[in-house]
Amino acid sequence: MLNTGKLAGRTIFISGASRGIGKAIALKCANDGANVVIAAKTAEPHPKLPGTIYTAAEEIEKAGGKCLPCIVDIRFEDQVQTAVENAVKKFGGIDVLVNNASAISLTGTLDTKMKTYDLMNGINARGTFLCSQKCLPYLKVGKNPHILNISPPLNLNPRWFRDHAAYTMAKYGMSMCALGMSEELKPDGIAVNALWPKTAIHTAAMEMLGGGKEIASFSRSPDIMADAAYVMLTKDSKSYTGNFAIDEDVLIEAGVTGIKEKYNLSQDTEPLPDYFLDDFIEHEKKQAATSDESSLSGVEGNVVDTFRQVESVLNEKVVKKVNGIIAFELSGAEAGEWYMDLKTGSGSIKQGKPASDPDCTFQMDSDNFIKIFKGEMKSTTAFMLGRMKIKGNLSIAMKLEKIMDSMRSKL
Repeated sequence: MLNTGKLAGRTIFISGASRGIGKAIALKCANDGANVVIAAKTAEPHPKLPGTIYTAAEEIEKAGGKCLPCIVDIRFEDQVQTAVENAVKKFGGIDVLVNNASAISLTGTLDTKMKTYDLMNGINARGTFLCSQKCLPYLKVGKNPHILNISPPLNLNPRWFRDHAAYTMAKYGMSMCALGMSEELKPDGIAVNALWPKTAIHTAAMEMLGGGKEIASFSRSPDIMADAAYVMLTKDSKSYTGNFAIDEDVLIEAGVTGIKEKYNLSQDTEPLPDYFLDDFIEHEKKQAATSDESSLSGVEGNVVDTFRQVESVLNEKVVKKVNGIIAFELSGAEAGEWYMDLKTGSGSIKQGKPASDPDCTFQMDSDNFIKIFKGEMKSTTAFMLGRMKIKGNLSIAMKLEKIMDSMRSKL
């Protein structure tokens, strides 16, 4: 989608813009010649994720914008206040705020540590409110002022609370900021809206989870969110406010065609629907039906043989790296319960329930279990496709995935 130049010279304050969707929006604004303020924590390179506020700033200036990178943890009022003051000092004001920074943990109530709960609420809900509050005096005198929260439509279907109530509460906190502030700030002519993707968006963080290229093929580029944000931020702030927009809908309404060709990372597969949308629930139903059908057809190999092969390559090094009890609840043709003890000795695998509560539990069809351990399907892909559920400590699940990747040549 072509730029119009409407954001030239305007100042855009974006939280969490060192990579992913936030950086894509920053670059889109920079193409217009905007001033971009990056408020993010990533000053030093992450061992597994590319990009810092400084490398992002270089890209923004190469794209035609001016940039002020600010080291900010938006949980802390003084850091946000300083970043806002520095932005005003350098660029003369703030015209747009994009609340993009977010923390996620898709864990149930018992598996969500209060430290994690506080992190999500501190960044998502409180951070969004705080950034909005500190930018507000300058937005009130800004040019066509906008606040845009990267958050979902408010959908009170229990499905969105069932598996990760804490995360949903924190994310919906961002959406409630949009709902309340859009009414509060109407007299000031400040638009307040929310934007959410229709499908999975492929980012470096998603790759870190182990999905790699396979997950990319079921995702769209962050450019679709950037282009949709651009359309929204260039609308008249006095008349366009209080919307919970979906990226694809925004672009279609703006006359953009060829969505699939422009943004799908694979032309051979359909992208997965994102969380918090009814499309995701329909996708789950279809996947459940497909899983039921596949379990009747039989598979090559069997669960017992697969577990025996995995157990044969366990050792003290693996136990030290994982340090957890992992349970498997399998359905389908070879339904049953198993667990890996990767806490003691050289590790072992047994049938049944572990004596103590497992650190994490995989729930899936036995067919998919065999495919995952043969390396024919990534566990992250199975999770994204709705073919596997993980309860408990996700970091242990990720460790197991990485270790199995390195050991499959020995199976």
